[in-house]
Amino acid sequence: MASVLVVEDDQFVRSALIRHLTEASHTVRSVGTALEALREVAHIRFDVVILDLGLPDLDGSEALKMLRGITDVPVIIATARDDEAEIVRLLNDGADDYLTKPFSVEHLSARMAAVLRRSRATAGDVPPSSVIRVGGLAIDPLRRQAELDGRRLDLTRREFDLLAFLAGRPGVVVPRKELLAEVWQQAYGDDQTIDVHLSWLRRKLGETAARPRYLHTLRGVGVKLEPPQ
Repeated sequence: MASVLVVEDDQFVRSALIRHLTEASHTVRSVGTALEALREVAHIRFDVVILDLGLPDLDGSEALKMLRGITDVPVIIATARDDEAEIVRLLNDGADDYLTKPFSVEHLSARMAAVLRRSRATAGDVPPSSVIRVGGLAIDPLRRQAELDGRRLDLTRREFDLLAFLAGRPGVVVPRKELLAEVWQQAYGDDQTIDVHLSWLRRKLGETAARPRYLHTLRGVGVKLEPPQ
């Protein structure tokens, strides 16, 4: 079944969601703050996130925007707010669906199933492609898997997208504006978003900005990926 992250600060509601989702054979992790949610999705691949808006550290609408900066995982908003204008805004900001509390377990399950069907159908539209090899890196865009010297890399969706995009252009310096447009699907954005993901990728590739092997940053120009010298 699905791997689900529940972001809910109300312990009673969170426990009920965990129980029902687990009974439905889903793998569930849960957190109570936006910061914890961002940490989770940055390091673990989820199939869907259920996000409450009334979080103690950050409003859920802001948390949604930050989530969209690092992952394209499907997000279902679950909240007591029912203002139509806000619902439309959240959907435009990247939410995949919206549930108004209280809702039944059956209703949630149906919405999750629909979101997962859409997500998997989109993934199935990827055309067949060959494995990209750069030095000891092997990247399979179709299976969304990457290996370094035969060792499987545990990458988030956005980390994989960034690595695959750069690996498809070995030795080419890619401007940050192009990375934002192609990897994040954003015309404008914060360079810090790219820097954070590059830092995470370097850590998983066993390198640092000071001692790069594959990922090289040219200050004021862009980023390139090439095999170690």
